[in-house]
Amino acid sequence: MISHKPIHVAVVTPLGEGGQGGIDRLMDELRLYIYQNAVSDIKVSFLVSRGQGSLFLSPFLVLKILAGLLFKSASSKPDLLHINLSSHGSTLRKIIIARTARFLNIPYIIHLHGSGFREYWDNAAPFLSKRIQSMFLNARQTLVLGTVWQKYIAFKVPKAVARITILPNAVPAAPDRVYECSKPVKILFLGHVGQRKGVPDLVQALSYMPKDHSWHAIIAGNGQIEDTQADIAQLGLSDHVTLPGWVGTSQVAKLLHENDILVLPSYEENLPMSVIEGMAYGLSVVTTPVGAVEDIIQPDVNGILVPVGDVKALSLALKRIINDYDLRVSLGRNAQSFQRKHLETKGYCAALFNIWRG
Repeated sequence: MISHKPIHVAVVTPLGEGGQGGIDRLMDELRLYIYQNAVSDIKVSFLVSRGQGSLFLSPFLVLKILAGLLFKSASSKPDLLHINLSSHGSTLRKIIIARTARFLNIPYIIHLHGSGFREYWDNAAPFLSKRIQSMFLNARQTLVLGTVWQKYIAFKVPKAVARITILPNAVPAAPDRVYECSKPVKILFLGHVGQRKGVPDLVQALSYMPKDHSWHAIIAGNGQIEDTQADIAQLGLSDHVTLPGWVGTSQVAKLLHENDILVLPSYEENLPMSVIEGMAYGLSVVTTPVGAVEDIIQPDVNGILVPVGDVKALSLALKRIINDYDLRVSLGRNAQSFQRKHLETKGYCAALFNIWRG
């Protein structure tokens, strides 16, 4: 009887297990799925390239990865590297790792997830731009999170167009939502509290809401907490808005279960995990058409899209959902149905394993 050796895939992820970034949360779900489900033909290991400590320690983590690739025996080297890629320092680290993989004849996949990657590459110096292009050109496959990113990489690296695959982010399915008509309607923001995620716009939009008991908002995440708290107080919203700071995985699930609307008025995204989580829990989603969001949100069907930076439109969208129970239910049910069909962890992992198998 012939025994086939499992494919060894080494996943290069920035912060590692328990990391607060979206891609690390996704990789944690992948790690959990592999642990809970026997995948006999694939062996997966995880390599941390940035770490959760000081940024100054990241070069040592990269050196550790390189040493592991260079000095392991041929039989213990990975058969494939899965390289998660963002911008700035992430790009510099991954260029080095990818070039080392090429030197060792280890094929690699680039998994692009950084929201600011387009601006970063477009403004890169010529020498760096060529190195980035070479990294994509020599990848066995490039995974992107949506149509806009597929078109961008195809434009920057035309010779790689046949090796670009769309693989949207995913989260586990949640229980069927039970909708209630009671007030207050609860609004939830999950993410980094700052300008890029549109939190100042959100606070301003909430100031246009009626100062009654029809709504309450929670802005959860790390970042500019004190400045945001000051803005909330100045606008007389202290009784209507809560800032709990960063919340862990179990707390996130509780918040998603207890709230009615997921709002994310971002200026820049790739494909935000919080929107997909909101869809999974059957929340009404209000967000901006940035990154690959338009691939998953169909306006007035499974969410509402508002123009970037349009505070009045954001406030009107929130008021509309608060005042229309039937709309709230329709948006939530359609969002949950879409997530289960297209953005669920089980299907994501099956697709990823097939990509790894080549």
